[in-house]
Amino acid sequence: MGNLPKERITPDKVFSSTGIDLCGPFLIKNKYQRKGPEIKVYVCIFICLVTKAIHLEIISDLTSQSLIATLKRFISRRGKCHKIFSDNGSNMVGANRALRDLNKLVRDRNESLYTFFAEENIEWSFIPPRSPNWGGLWEANIKAFKYHFKRVAGNSKFSYEELLTLTTKLKPF
Repeated sequence: MGNLPKERITPDKVFSSTGIDLCGPFLIKNKYQRKGPEIKVYVCIFICLVTKAIHLEIISDLTSQSLIATLKRFISRRGKCHKIFSDNGSNMVGANRALRDLNKLVRDRNESLYTFFAEENIEWSFIPPRSPNWGGLWEANIKAFKYHFKRVAGNSKFSYEELLTLTTKLKPF
């Protein structure tokens, strides 16, 4: 068996090295319409690579903008992470590109803001294409989340708030 990456064995604060992946879709009911169409939402799983702590966030769609907003919510709740690992999903690559573009825009506009962003820089690494086994830690947590979600929820349809409450209650699984 090969050696673990240094991000997995170096003691550090929680979520400083993070794996991220999406699972779903989960269908939720539109609470404003009695028989309205169901809406697809996804769950974004953040996992600390050192402590294996998890953080769950609901994400409305698979766009890069939604992923950046989810990443901002995660950072405001858990603190800044230095390194993010993810698969090569187009939304992940797009979010990484948007963060780099934002960094470049700030650097061109204002040197003091660039200094701030340089200090808060987040490195985003991708696993090789079509190699989900490289992201085994977060893939295993997706499997565990889906298993526990099915056991708790069954075939029930939830509103957004109910799904948010349920994912919050499932965090310590």
